[in-house]
Amino acid sequence: MTTILEKAKLWLTDTFDSETQQEIQHLIDTDQDQLADRFYKDMEFGTGGMRGIMGAGINRINKYTLGKATQGLSNYLIKTFSNKQLKVAIAFDCRHNSKSFAKIVADVLSANGIKVFLFEDLRATPELSFAVKHLGCDAGIVLTASHNPPEYNGYKVYWNDGGQIVPPHDNKIIDEVNSLDFSEIKFDANEDLIEVIGKTVDDAFIDASVKNGTFDIKGRENLKVVFTSLHGTSIVSVPDALGKAGYNDVNIVEEQRVPNGDFPTVVSPNPEEPAALKMATDLADKIGADIVIGTDPDCDRLGIAVRDLEGNMKLLNGNQTMCLMTNFLIKNWKKEGKLNGNQFVGSTIVSTNLVNEIASSYGVETKVGLTGFKWIAKMVREAEGEQDFIGGGEESFGYMVGDFVRDKDAVTATLLACEIATNAKENGSSMYQELLQIYVDNNFYKEHLISLVRKGMDGAEQIAQMMVDLRKNPVSEIDGSKVNFVYDYEASTKTNLITNTVQSIDIPKSNVLIYETLDGTKVAARPSGTEPKIKFYFSVRGALDAVENAKKVEAELDAKIQRIIVEMKLN
Repeated sequence: MTTILEKAKLWLTDTFDSETQQEIQHLIDTDQDQLADRFYKDMEFGTGGMRGIMGAGINRINKYTLGKATQGLSNYLIKTFSNKQLKVAIAFDCRHNSKSFAKIVADVLSANGIKVFLFEDLRATPELSFAVKHLGCDAGIVLTASHNPPEYNGYKVYWNDGGQIVPPHDNKIIDEVNSLDFSEIKFDANEDLIEVIGKTVDDAFIDASVKNGTFDIKGRENLKVVFTSLHGTSIVSVPDALGKAGYNDVNIVEEQRVPNGDFPTVVSPNPEEPAALKMATDLADKIGADIVIGTDPDCDRLGIAVRDLEGNMKLLNGNQTMCLMTNFLIKNWKKEGKLNGNQFVGSTIVSTNLVNEIASSYGVETKVGLTGFKWIAKMVREAEGEQDFIGGGEESFGYMVGDFVRDKDAVTATLLACEIATNAKENGSSMYQELLQIYVDNNFYKEHLISLVRKGMDGAEQIAQMMVDLRKNPVSEIDGSKVNFVYDYEASTKTNLITNTVQSIDIPKSNVLIYETLDGTKVAARPSGTEPKIKFYFSVRGALDAVENAKKVEAELDAKIQRIIVEMKLN
């Protein structure tokens, strides 16, 4: 078995540049713990790409790990699409090194004879998805680490439909990458094959966003919006899209306007966190805004805050946002006479079941897949020509409106959020009241997420053991309600604990375990695929007879979730 030191010394050879060699030699001489962290495993090219800390080593994002991934992708594209000029679009976000990494990726592709469309500067991830189809590309790549800390970067691969890669392509690309040696990477660019793109694609993308994200709504000029890009890429697209749609009272958080990979005004550039949107909600209170919208660094996810019944700004969670958006979209499809029983919406296994209830009330199917929008994109691709896709989302603050972009899209979702808020205001209601009415019409669902961080080699082992323990000793009762179903997506089984029967699950395997009880409670455990953490998702529900009783029912549901957390020893 090759030792960590032996793996590290391979990076002192002529395959690697002098700067990389010096960095590794310094670690060998001074920091064995850091050396071990960089070489105890390979930076995995997972089923969507890679995400990790930047630096030299096989367990880091750098010129060579990105080069190897791109060489493997190039080899697979050449084998898959023979006898044609291959084309790949590349975008990148505001993170440190993203622009230089994007050029390295472009160099490798062009060195393999592949035509490259490289964005001139940072762009939103959904624009990359759009550009793949718009430019007739065979694949796309975006350099981003989403909302991870500043020391991270990443690499996501898209297929020719604009969706992230899924089976069978993902595993075949991974095989190509894993079969390579670093010495086989072609870094010498063919500059004639690299075309820089910008405004023309931007204009087409924003036009498409406005077309898909707006409806026959009056009163846009009366909606007061606060927007923050959280130092990310959305500043180059969201304000323009809002303006083009007719939202002219948009107030930008100036302290967070300029793209900056250090994200200096926030602890984490994650719109799921109320702290990340504090500057925006403070500005909203100061100027009396109706809605706050903040996006993550690569502009595929958004956080929304609206005024509650007491007039205070309240951050909606991802499940609430997707319910509001799905309900609004279906209502408008119905209003336009487009519902004929041949439509569907997309969701994921850890998202709220309220979406399913909403869709069902209109006679619309809900397709449910694994976590990640690549699976919703796969649903869309497989249904082409047979079913219409209305929209889809998941609990992690992402939404996809229509199928012109095949990934979560904070640009179009921002427009949709403003349409919902405007329509409600015009009708003497509010976005929050619309949410409460959905609860009255269906059920009041309350969700909660806990993430347990376990870093490094030991942390990975702890997370793995937690999943082993949950499988070996399944929970039989949660807060006094019997568990009737256990969904094990790694084993592809759905077990009925009441009848002791087992069914197979026709969804790709994934390390996820879900308990569902007789009273509709759902608890899911899922190790993160992009961060050193394990996530526990809680969903409880209760009846709501009137909007004015919402606080009482919500308090009861919150208390229930806290009891479950204590019961499962996760506090």
